[in-house]
Amino acid sequence: MFDRRTLLATTAALMAAPAMAARKSADPAFPEGFLWGAATAPHQIEGNNIASDLWWLENQQPTVFTQPSGDACNSFELWETDLDIARNMGLNAYRFGIEWARIEPEKGLFSQAMLDHYKAIIDGCHARGLAPIVTYSHFTAPRWFSAQGGWTNAESADLFARYCDKVTRALGQGIGRVITFNEPNILLILKPMLPPQVWDIQKLTLETAAKRLNVAKFVSANVAGLEDLPALQTGLVAAHKAGKAAIKAVRPDLPVGISLAMLDDQAVGKASIRDRMRGELYGEWLKVASADDFIGVQNYERALWGDKGRLPAPAGATVNWSGTEVWAPSLGGAVRYAHEATGVPILVSEHGVGTDDDAIRAKFIPEALAGLKAAMDDGVPVLGYCHWSLLDNFEWIFGYKPKFGLVSVDRTTFARTPKPSAAVYGAIARRNAL
Repeated sequence: MFDRRTLLATTAALMAAPAMAARKSADPAFPEGFLWGAATAPHQIEGNNIASDLWWLENQQPTVFTQPSGDACNSFELWETDLDIARNMGLNAYRFGIEWARIEPEKGLFSQAMLDHYKAIIDGCHARGLAPIVTYSHFTAPRWFSAQGGWTNAESADLFARYCDKVTRALGQGIGRVITFNEPNILLILKPMLPPQVWDIQKLTLETAAKRLNVAKFVSANVAGLEDLPALQTGLVAAHKAGKAAIKAVRPDLPVGISLAMLDDQAVGKASIRDRMRGELYGEWLKVASADDFIGVQNYERALWGDKGRLPAPAGATVNWSGTEVWAPSLGGAVRYAHEATGVPILVSEHGVGTDDDAIRAKFIPEALAGLKAAMDDGVPVLGYCHWSLLDNFEWIFGYKPKFGLVSVDRTTFARTPKPSAAVYGAIARRNAL
């Protein structure tokens, strides 16, 4: 997929107006019970997810993917090591995903062994004092599902609800919170920012996958053609509602929400198109989220909107690996708007920076958290913060080049090495204060 942390930057023009840094909180302490976590996604860390739709797309030519995921971080085997790292860092939460393609590798065939595997991870979280925040669908789906049109297929909501029912019956008692879908609005954000040739490559990738399987249409949540976007969004909205209902039917008290990719959208000039763009990028999903128990906010950058489009960042700004501006106050801005628009509590389900220079990350984390705390002091209910990511992992079409992790991973031995930023973040989490 076109990684939002990169392509939002590299294919869009950015220009900034001067912005006020987030004011510092008068009280550095966060509320008791605040969730301090790190986030991961199954396809990006587990490895050898061979029944998934993206594995099929990665391992063909032509493809939009720079390289296949392969072994990833081998976290399917090393999940206990990962949980130990999170605990030893001082965290009290862990956001991870369960892989539908492992649980239902063929339509109607559910794997008890894989359900047991994910139950062991949930139990492992509790044993280490980590609240399990579980994503049921983090972009990937079973190959058979995407080969029948994915979320554009009229059957998709019922199939997702069946999966949610099976999972919640098997795992639900141990889960702290559920995120049904990770960033179902991602392609809406990318739509105005990617050049036509990128969509052409993506379309060719999908057509090739369909031919290999001798099916009419192959569509995934984060790899789709422009013409598929309306039906894809309709399908994802219906599936979220059906999935949530299935989860609540099994465990009514289990908090359920979605996570959205959200920029800190700022208006520049009198005729700024910011409000129109907010409607296009999040509008329908914010309405959906207003009926949920919480909303996951996933923020990486700000967007400055003039009267014609997005404007460039100021000269001399600190940038990430791809040239995107690194601007810590964007987290507070995105969280404030998400609550204003929905009225529900906020979980920062992802926030981070892709850079080979860990000093940028170590500086960025406390500055961003200061802006988050200021929003909380102003009355925004924030449940917790999950940094993306625990590990340097497989970053979709860009493979293993972007580094978002608090912990580096040796690509040969899978040895994990915490970076200095992990100690900076961990110290904040341990004291529950800036």
